[in-house]
Amino acid sequence: MAEPNLAEKRVWTRGMRHLKKNDPALARIINRLGPYEFQLDEDHYEALVGSIIFQQLAGAAARAILNRFKRIFDGRIPRPRQYLDTEERHLRASGLSPQKIRYIRDLSERIENGVLDLKRLSELRSEEVVKELDEVKGIGRWTAEMFLIFVLGRTDVLPVDDLGLRKATQKVYRLRKLPSKEKFEQLSKNWHPYCSIATLYLWRSQEKPQDPVKW
Repeated sequence: MAEPNLAEKRVWTRGMRHLKKNDPALARIINRLGPYEFQLDEDHYEALVGSIIFQQLAGAAARAILNRFKRIFDGRIPRPRQYLDTEERHLRASGLSPQKIRYIRDLSERIENGVLDLKRLSELRSEEVVKELDEVKGIGRWTAEMFLIFVLGRTDVLPVDDLGLRKATQKVYRLRKLPSKEKFEQLSKNWHPYCSIATLYLWRSQEKPQDPVKW
């Protein structure tokens, strides 16, 4: 049986109802912000390339590099083979660091060699997806969790190491310090099996109107 997917409206309806019933703080956020227009990133490879480019960079800087990177390939993110055939000097000129160039190369090589089948990931359990992606250089648990939410639409993902989520949770729940993993475990008892929806609303509760969440 296919897992519930965040792209399905009925999933959001059930999820919001569940969270509003079980967590007064989230109920206030959901009521204030209203419906969430969620769309999946349909291209698995492009999503991972984008996530690597955005790692450890402010949004504006990352977007500038991404745009310069795409201009090398006529405004698009290249396919794996096309990336591998591109001279490194062109990639460096876009602002990509040598490290990130290597990360995207490792991802591209794994796809080209058949070691990594991104489409097959949708058939795996979430922890198995994390394990498979963790084998790729530069893709750790956080990036894999973003992939689970924004590409596969998994409903019960809680990226406890995400600084934005930790800051939002601290503010919303009026905590003295950033929440620990144990604190998230306590809070998420009221969120399962819709931790992804709770995460998205907590992120949105802190963002400026012109700055949508970007992974």
